[in-house]
Amino acid sequence: MAKRRLRTGPTAALPAKPDPDELLRLVQLADPSARRDGDDIVATDVRVCAPVEAESDLTGGELEKVWAVRVVAEGPLPLDYFDRFLAEGLAFRLKGLAVCRGEVSDPADDSGESGPAVILPVRPTAEELAPLLEQEEEGPAFAAGDIRAMLVPQKGQPPAVQELLPFATELTAIELRGEEPVKLGTLALELSETLNGLVVDRWRFRVDAAEELLPPT
Repeated sequence: MAKRRLRTGPTAALPAKPDPDELLRLVQLADPSARRDGDDIVATDVRVCAPVEAESDLTGGELEKVWAVRVVAEGPLPLDYFDRFLAEGLAFRLKGLAVCRGEVSDPADDSGESGPAVILPVRPTAEELAPLLEQEEEGPAFAAGDIRAMLVPQKGQPPAVQELLPFATELTAIELRGEEPVKLGTLALELSETLNGLVVDRWRFRVDAAEELLPPT
């Protein structure tokens, strides 16, 4: 297939062509209902297009070889920027770069900006959080050593946490911030087990082990 330039839709620009089964597995971390549709993958109102070889200038020459996986919104998104989150999350896991509106970014370099979140079906009380988090003041701010936590309503419904929705009136997120991803992930998993929630990363991909928050080596 001739190399081509892609101009529309958030795109994961990858250094190698991804295995179709692995690509589907990764998309299902963001949407368990994702399925194949021909060579593409269809998730919640989003189409993840089959990888195509693209020109290296798609990434400004950052990658010598480029396999582009474009994400196209096909309906109202379940979560703001869900299409962009999919592209960035795939790029993070497949050692690639994300391209959105002509801007190239390395998701692995931006991990300090935000951390994982624990999504809960019911907003917890300070007393329920007390075994793992200390309330810093009256309000939504908590801490555990050098980790900061914020209790906020979850905007939208990430498909990764669909199993919580039958029991939820309003999803709540415990957003964690800190310098050590594995430490953040360990606390997030402890909170999710204690409070019957699910852990997602900054792109709303489900996380089942703390090490999944680290860029692949």
